[in-house]
Amino acid sequence: MLPKLKYDDKGLIPAIIQDIENGDLLMMAYMNEASLKMTVETGFTHFWSRSRQKFWKKGETSGNVQEVKSIFYDCDEDTLLVKVKQHGPAACHTGSRTCFFREIKKEDK
Repeated sequence: MLPKLKYDDKGLIPAIIQDIENGDLLMMAYMNEASLKMTVETGFTHFWSRSRQKFWKKGETSGNVQEVKSIFYDCDEDTLLVKVKQHGPAACHTGSRTCFFREIKKEDK
């Protein structure tokens, strides 16, 4: 049974995905209660696509799936941290290892 979590007004909760092997932050996506249940039941990350308005399994087309090792929720019960074993070289749809590959620097102001 899932804990009582605080979903937003659209029924979504942010999920931060972290590589369990090296601690890299791979991506952030949204889950709803159903996609969280799918994630727990299958052992692979599933999300809710806000743009396509449908469920998606990470890696369903690329093969770069994420095997769930643990799921934590924060003290406010409104954010998830999902630790995964990343299968395949890229977590980002751009082909990058992580979605967090761009940096804002002071000189960019």
